[in-house]
Amino acid sequence: MRSLEKIKNQSFALKTMQEWKEKAEASLKGKTVESLQTTTYENIVLKPLYSRQDQQSVPEFPGGSDFRRGVYPLGYRKNEWKAAQRFSYQTPEELQKKLHQSFEKGQSAIAFEVKQILFEADESLKNILADSYYQYPFAINAREFQAAFIEVAGGLDNYKEISGYIAADPIALFTEEGLISEEFFNEWVKNIQRSNEKLPNLRTILIDTVPYHNGGANAVQELGIAIAEGVYYLEKLQETDMELEEVLAKMIFQFSIGSNYFMEIAKLRAARVLWNRITQLYGAKDEVCGMMIAAETSSFTKTVHDPHVNILRAGNEAFAAVIGSVQYLHVSPFDEHTGATPFSERIARNIQLLLKEEAHLKKVIDPAGGSWYVEELTNQLAEKAWGFFQKIEANGGILEVLKSNWLQQEIAVVYQKKNMDIQTRKHSIVGTNVYANLAENVPNKLLLEKRAHFAGEENSLIKMEAIPIRRLAEPFEELRSKAKYLEEKSGNMPAVGMICLGGLKQHKVRLDFMKGFLAAGGIKTIESKPILSIGDARQFVSQLPSMHYCFCGTNDQYEMMGHEILTILKSEFLDRHFYLAGLPETEKQDQWIDEGIKQFIHMKSNCYGTLSTIFNELEVNTIEETKA
Repeated sequence: MRSLEKIKNQSFALKTMQEWKEKAEASLKGKTVESLQTTTYENIVLKPLYSRQDQQSVPEFPGGSDFRRGVYPLGYRKNEWKAAQRFSYQTPEELQKKLHQSFEKGQSAIAFEVKQILFEADESLKNILADSYYQYPFAINAREFQAAFIEVAGGLDNYKEISGYIAADPIALFTEEGLISEEFFNEWVKNIQRSNEKLPNLRTILIDTVPYHNGGANAVQELGIAIAEGVYYLEKLQETDMELEEVLAKMIFQFSIGSNYFMEIAKLRAARVLWNRITQLYGAKDEVCGMMIAAETSSFTKTVHDPHVNILRAGNEAFAAVIGSVQYLHVSPFDEHTGATPFSERIARNIQLLLKEEAHLKKVIDPAGGSWYVEELTNQLAEKAWGFFQKIEANGGILEVLKSNWLQQEIAVVYQKKNMDIQTRKHSIVGTNVYANLAENVPNKLLLEKRAHFAGEENSLIKMEAIPIRRLAEPFEELRSKAKYLEEKSGNMPAVGMICLGGLKQHKVRLDFMKGFLAAGGIKTIESKPILSIGDARQFVSQLPSMHYCFCGTNDQYEMMGHEILTILKSEFLDRHFYLAGLPETEKQDQWIDEGIKQFIHMKSNCYGTLSTIFNELEVNTIEETKA
């Protein structure tokens, strides 16, 4: 008993930051603690350790002060977030069936993609909804169909009790199509006015940042754009007979949640801080200053290959959304890019149920509140996003920066940085640019239909550059498609021969590296037996029909036998291309190149660029063989 009390009373001695730094640097073997700092795409420098010295002054409870901790004092204990899963459907009958089944399985909001067929079919939208709107709020991005949808909603029984949102964001539609329609916007404003009195509890003004996120924008840009759009709509709608508080009560913001867990939490918290700042400047009443947020897991981060990894990605993103205190959440099915199934939709919905019931997130009020790291990140994001918002306003506002293509160019710069990190594998996508499974049978990607929102309005349209819908994995997925095409055409999977110098211990490390490197593009490796002589190498190359070969071995093996073997192989097989796994010392590189090495492949190589070159040569050879 005494020993137990002794254990309970023990405590660790307090350590200073300097002592921690000295201990850390001792384990870093000559590197400084500062070398562990990383810079994000938002140009925020992340420290390796945050301490009480980084403590920020924050509201004591959610719903207070700047709303960073959420809009409800008791968080999800009194106001749970709504599981707003948008499921796929082909017919109104299928939608009706899925909609009502989903409520029995955990769905808590009416959410689906709105299609033209819903307003044409005999099974009217009113019949599809039945009485579901009595129990559940709407969570609908109605896009170009908002006016038609709201007309249906206004004809429902007890329509004044309808809650949630049936909203649209004209500017987001403009960015997708690359056209600005003043006629569409003016009609949208009138529709907001008409629905204001008839549907008092329904939000109709959407600020949708998803197109910018999918174009490659960073968190600072997403936030700045969201605030700029919100301000634009505030100004335009106040020019009508709507009061400030009426407009704010109709607004809802939509964010896509990416893979950087803490950054996404901070993004949602910073969004509320920024919007509170705007509403205060406008002199709004406190009860309408809190930002309502609908979130969805990112399409930008998902892959076609190894799709089950998308479950982990979506789970991580959904977790961040909930910790960030959203009101509505959609989790994407793991196979959404090749066609969601009932199974994948159930898994997606169950992620939210797990977060509620198993992780108990609905029972904890603001778990991130007071975190030194999260609060510091929130403040930095808010300040940088405010600066970006000011740049937008200085350039004439959100529409003007789109018309001039300034905003598109800003987003493109960030995307190029992200894309380069994917191509060089500085940023890993499991199953795509690392740990690719060549035996995987991948269905074809679904082709996205190009929507023409503003057909027939040519005289009132202003052209601008559209923001493309992108995904990080697409460059490597295109390479895998090329590999599949070449395999179907030639009957053989594209391959590179591995000239393995010395014994297994001597070439295995670089051989394994090359297997992973080439697999990212759908290229298999054909390994030689241990190459111990020029004869072994000559026999391997002569018997293999591949045009590409790579030397694998230690630096010592390269110097002992690599030069001689390369020189002979290059003289005897003039049409073959030779690569070297690893990066020789600078003074030795010219010799290798002169002897015939096409490229050094190492950890910092541009994987996508290297594989693209190989594919170009393979395609040329395939065309020549076909002609012959």
